[in-house]
Amino acid sequence: MKQQTNTLLIISGPTAVGKTDLCINLAKKFNTFIISADSRQFFKEMNIGTAKPSPELLQKATHYFINSLSIHDSYDVRQYENEVLDLLNLKFPDYNPIILSGGSGLYIDAVVVGLDDMPQIDPKWRMELVFRLEKNGLRPLQEQLQSLDPVYYATVDLQNPQRIIRALEVCLGTGKRYSSFRTKKKSKRPFKTIKLALARDREELYQRINQRMDQMIAEGLFEEAEKLYPFRTCNALQTVGYTEIFGFMDGLYDREEAVRLLKRNSRRYAKRQLTWLRKDPEYHWFHPDQEEKIVDFIYRQMGL
Repeated sequence: MKQQTNTLLIISGPTAVGKTDLCINLAKKFNTFIISADSRQFFKEMNIGTAKPSPELLQKATHYFINSLSIHDSYDVRQYENEVLDLLNLKFPDYNPIILSGGSGLYIDAVVVGLDDMPQIDPKWRMELVFRLEKNGLRPLQEQLQSLDPVYYATVDLQNPQRIIRALEVCLGTGKRYSSFRTKKKSKRPFKTIKLALARDREELYQRINQRMDQMIAEGLFEEAEKLYPFRTCNALQTVGYTEIFGFMDGLYDREEAVRLLKRNSRRYAKRQLTWLRKDPEYHWFHPDQEEKIVDFIYRQMGL
């Protein structure tokens, strides 16, 4: 009997598209488990605002890298890459395929193709940049990045302070553009990868995003953010679903405007996720309801 090649099944797509239900069904179908590639769901204190699967859903299939960290922990994508690779090495071939699912494209790419080698940077630069962020906000850092590295500025998520600070500390610490270190050289991996991306019509997706935000608010999103407000400068909390409510709590606008921003920024986040995915020609696109077609496709790709 021919031994099956170890296969990592990537299931990605924008927020609210329907990844969770499909992945649980696929995990049951293939008797396997799910590794989360949603960097916002790592943190145990952040539940409602990250649309984390409910405890009931988490019990339906084994999940890794959900509730694995505290917002106070220092953690980055390189640590994630190493820990996931260690887990895969441990679990293959007893589980095959293994599912890696989420909307954080950088984290998926770190596992599949590896990260660029970056220089060691004196911690003083990050400390200075974080201080400036807290004192003056994100806009001056965005403008500095545009000046120092217009190439990376044109592609980065400008609302993500972690990415802005990371690029700036490299620029300031080396005197070179951050983009000059991004070689996109692929690392060899001891497994095959099948990449699936989920999509819906834009109006359908946006309606789901708006409805889910209403549900999250009803479940206590504002109350969750209020508890986390004292820690609002933590990197983990610089994300859609929390920063909008922190602005409301700071008195910058009323609750109605906060809700509008929550929905608008969630839609924009989904659009950025789709843009990232569409740049990768290796993804095969499906509607989340095409489960039977997806299963058949996986079987064919695995040669089963």
